[in-house]
Amino acid sequence: MLAEQFPRPDSFAPLLLLSLIRATKPMNKEVMMKLYIGIDWSQNKHDLCYLNQAGSCLAQKVIPHSQEGFWQLEKLRQQLGVAAQECLVGIETTHNILVDFLWDQGYTRVYELHPNLVKSSRGRLRQSAARSDPTDAWLLADILRTDHHRLQAWQPDRLLTRQIRVKVKFMHFLTRELVRVTNRQRALLLRYYPAGAELFSSLKTAIAQHFLLAFPSAQTEGKLDREQLEAFLRQHHYVHVRKVPQLLARLQQAYPQADAEIVVACQAETQSLAHILLELTAAKKAAQGEVRALFAEHPDRHIYASLPGTGEYLQPALLAKFGDDRMRFPSSRRLQALAGTSPVTLSSGKRKRVRFRKACALGARSFSRRELNGDHDYILPPLGPP
Repeated sequence: MLAEQFPRPDSFAPLLLLSLIRATKPMNKEVMMKLYIGIDWSQNKHDLCYLNQAGSCLAQKVIPHSQEGFWQLEKLRQQLGVAAQECLVGIETTHNILVDFLWDQGYTRVYELHPNLVKSSRGRLRQSAARSDPTDAWLLADILRTDHHRLQAWQPDRLLTRQIRVKVKFMHFLTRELVRVTNRQRALLLRYYPAGAELFSSLKTAIAQHFLLAFPSAQTEGKLDREQLEAFLRQHHYVHVRKVPQLLARLQQAYPQADAEIVVACQAETQSLAHILLELTAAKKAAQGEVRALFAEHPDRHIYASLPGTGEYLQPALLAKFGDDRMRFPSSRRLQALAGTSPVTLSSGKRKRVRFRKACALGARSFSRRELNGDHDYILPPLGPP
């Protein structure tokens, strides 16, 4: 069935249609008709499909992921004689340079179609699991043709919101990297140097990493007395001077001793990880300052600052998640479904079952969980591209 509705690239139908358009309308004038464009995107190339309101395939093309390829898309639209404002573009992502090009050329009706929606729609036209990039492009265009009244066009946010979103995503990346590298370093220390892992409250602190750089093994730490420890703490501006006896007692505990060859093999990696953690901590601190400065300039900051219990980092994260488009989440039920906090009810006849919602945005679910736990300084991944 799909083969009958979707002509092959070498079919004469698009050429015949173009000749009819040229015969009835000058090509320098744009006709008022809706054009549905499906784009099956990838890293190196994009498959395009153009449908009219009747569902006929007007053109099909594969363009490279380059500026020249993008202009081929625009040239084909001009040949069809349809205004950019009358084109409905369907693509499975908005995190792509191609979307920026479309907005620059006046395509204001760009729809981000979720991959689950596309996957579930394949069964409308065929029963087999056969698929290809051209048929996926055709399917994207056909979904827009039949269901665009149920979908919402993507509206890009203002520049300031995009900047905040980029910084928040960067902070989330740094937070995850800090956890990952710290876990690696802790496992390494427990193998050959348990005192280094237990000395300070957390390995994420700068003082703990500077200590490991100065004393990367029990052999070097064993020569440390109270006077040298106090001098080291003063050098790195350690303010908890009352804890010095506790720190010294931890260092003097009888820990199991690792093999000397293991110590030599591990202490170099511990110091390398310490340098990485110090750089990650400094980068995160700088990003936090930039986020605070950008958030202070945003016109909607008072909305998120008025939310009870939100901290100075959760507020810009919420702004980055919701964006500027007020219609992106038209109801609280839509937001609950996105965050995965509303259950899924399966009801048929006398049977009724309620189950946990699995299909959701993980970033929004993380936000709701952290909000309930009171962790308001956690940086959650925002929705959408910058």
